[in-house]
Amino acid sequence: MIRGLMFASLVFAVQAAAPTQGVSVLHVKVVLTDAAGTATPVPRHVLLVSENPAGATPRQIVTGLDGTADIRLKPGNYTVESDRPVAFQGKAYQWTQIIDVPAGRDTVLELTAGNADAESAAAPDAASLRPGETDPSFLLGQWQDSVVALWSPTAHASGFVIDANGLIVTNQRVVGTATSIEVQLAPSVKVAAPVLTADPARDVAVLWIDPKAIASVKPVPLVCNSDVQSPAAKGKEIFTIGTPLRGPKRMTSGSVRRASPQGVDADLLIARGSAGGPVFTSGGDVIGLTSIASDDERSDGSSRVVASGNVCEVVATARQKMNGATPPSGTLLPIEPDRPFPAEALKAASAGRAGNLNPYPVTASTFDVSFITPVLTYGAQHLHEQMNPEAGARKGAARAPEPPMVRPLMDFSNWSEYVADYPPVLLVRITPRLVEGFWTTVGRMAAHTQGVSLPPIKRIKSGFGRLRAFCGDAEVTPIHPFRLEQRVSETEAIYEGLYVFDPAALGPHCAAVKLMLYSEKEPEKPETKVVDPATVQRFWDDFKRWRER
Repeated sequence: MIRGLMFASLVFAVQAAAPTQGVSVLHVKVVLTDAAGTATPVPRHVLLVSENPAGATPRQIVTGLDGTADIRLKPGNYTVESDRPVAFQGKAYQWTQIIDVPAGRDTVLELTAGNADAESAAAPDAASLRPGETDPSFLLGQWQDSVVALWSPTAHASGFVIDANGLIVTNQRVVGTATSIEVQLAPSVKVAAPVLTADPARDVAVLWIDPKAIASVKPVPLVCNSDVQSPAAKGKEIFTIGTPLRGPKRMTSGSVRRASPQGVDADLLIARGSAGGPVFTSGGDVIGLTSIASDDERSDGSSRVVASGNVCEVVATARQKMNGATPPSGTLLPIEPDRPFPAEALKAASAGRAGNLNPYPVTASTFDVSFITPVLTYGAQHLHEQMNPEAGARKGAARAPEPPMVRPLMDFSNWSEYVADYPPVLLVRITPRLVEGFWTTVGRMAAHTQGVSLPPIKRIKSGFGRLRAFCGDAEVTPIHPFRLEQRVSETEAIYEGLYVFDPAALGPHCAAVKLMLYSEKEPEKPETKVVDPATVQRFWDDFKRWRER
């Protein structure tokens, strides 16, 4: 007996001395099959994970858009259960599964219709949806690939694919007068789309891209009949998917405030730069698209939804224009580099400028041209914050006078938010020169002889048209051909060019960097400027730390 006690004590001592068993990973995947037999991930489904026997508060996990979630657990026996049912095509599904998590290896738990508790969605304790409806959380996962990002010269927006022929609809306000739009189908895929038709009265524009570019994309079902076209009732919950200028695609919900045959006013708070996305009911019907809110709508928290009836009418016109026309090219356009400019590298590079943050100029007769790098915009922002540490922190705080180069490096009008992220790109800014006319000068000088001092009265020499850039003899396609809107008065505006290039596109490796500047006054007669090699070397050197990283 003594030997038995000694053996037991030895075993206990060895177990106590052994290292604590490591945690394992439980991979959970939740998938349901639709009526067509397609596997559909269940996103945003909340699951509670409890250790058996029950002790501590259950841990909560939420599935992503792909219907999966991971949780690290110590070895043991667990219960995985739904926090609440999920409605899918008229049925409510929920799960309760008991699973062993062994030590030393991962475990996979698949939750499907086969191991779910399912009942009609009309049951008292199930999701309160009408027969055939689906939980709105499925909308983003179902349609996120069909909603695309759009870049016009003056705005960023959303659009959505409506058929396999390559038609994309968005709102006309973001398209403006542009005849071609850049369509970002994925982070690494961008193509050009001509504007087939744009209707300012209905606030709808239809674009056309190469059908092969969307061969794997499921079109959003824009059903053009009276039942679907009728606007949602007041108080009805609606949902939209958009592509913000910053961040991933997202779904936003709201409710109808006012309804009319032309559309609805809703409390959808869509992200900046994401107007033009589809608007769904909870059942997945498309009732229209979001539009840019007017000042009055912004003041009361409303946003406009253009009714699908108006969308269908403009689409019908666009389809007529497609007859006999050649489909657009699917050539891929340049995109921003996927590697950001690290903040510490920007800080070090701008500090090395010793306060000299002037853009790199090119002299032209009609325009002021500047090359701008992230080092300059970062340095200007840092200088602004140093000189005005309290500006913005408290209302009415006095601002210190800034050096003259700070404002043009920070104020990019409608594209300020894009530049504020310090994308690793080379910017070329083209500003029309202001000049005083001959007879205006004569009149001002005559007034001066009578003792009246008048300031110079300047007007634009010529409006900006477009820019072509060349590396040697090869023309370089910009990532974006932006236009900056600068208000001169309540009724007048001038437009500058802000062309975005890959940092490797123009540099010392070019035999020469050449710019061809076109004005609105003479759209076919460019002014050609060869950039001084010393200037090329300077903006090239600003990306040295980025290239090294």
